[in-house]
Amino acid sequence: MTYLSSRGETGKRLHVLLEARGKIEDAQLELEFRRICANQCDWYYKAMDFQKMKFEPVFVPKASNSTGLQIADLLARPLALQYLRPTQSNKTYEILKSKELNRKVFP
Repeated sequence: MTYLSSRGETGKRLHVLLEARGKIEDAQLELEFRRICANQCDWYYKAMDFQKMKFEPVFVPKASNSTGLQIADLLARPLALQYLRPTQSNKTYEILKSKELNRKVFP
């Protein structure tokens, strides 16, 4: 949020690409996504005002072979494992860590 705000994106429509899974799963994900964007959740540690931006979910079929979604797939597991099992060896995370990627961990 801070990154986007500092670059003048406040109030603009921002598309968030989500990989389509199926009608029911997509509907559940969209409901939760919109709930988060409407600030209807409690993160316990810091209040984020997601309404500063106009986030819009866009469901993309897996067959689209999106480069961005492929990168997200590659990064998600090592980042999640580092958070869930911080004492476990994670060579991929160590490589990613050296790249100074920013990440946000939601409870």
